[in-house]
Amino acid sequence: QVPLVESGGGLVQAGGSLRLSCAASGRTFSSYGMGWFRPAPGKEREFVAAIRWSVGSTYYADSVKGRFTISGDGPRNAVCLQMNLLEPEDTAVYYCAAELQACSILEFPAEYDQWGQGTQVTVVS
Repeated sequence: QVPLVESGGGLVQAGGSLRLSCAASGRTFSSYGMGWFRPAPGKEREFVAAIRWSVGSTYYADSVKGRFTISGDGPRNAVCLQMNLLEPEDTAVYYCAAELQACSILEFPAEYDQWGQGTQVTVVS
């Protein structure tokens, strides 16, 4: 059973918005943070955004800063990604992930322990 389930992907025109959601499925676990990733040339998983529950800190890739906003509910292991001013370059499968160990570097995909299957986002010009 996949531990995380994403939803909210779809097709949108450039300049439009989408909201992705991710929630835990099945067995419960406690996470220290959650993040969103997408594939990129030369990378299986490129960092997009993350949130650390203990202090409410949020982190963003430079390419999405000012356009995307991450939020969520730590105890429920639920996270959302509000994506505005979408660009064709944002087209990708977006994966959410949960990090179960303290003091991890949330920008690194290898730090994460649980992953979803991904949701497709397609931005057309």
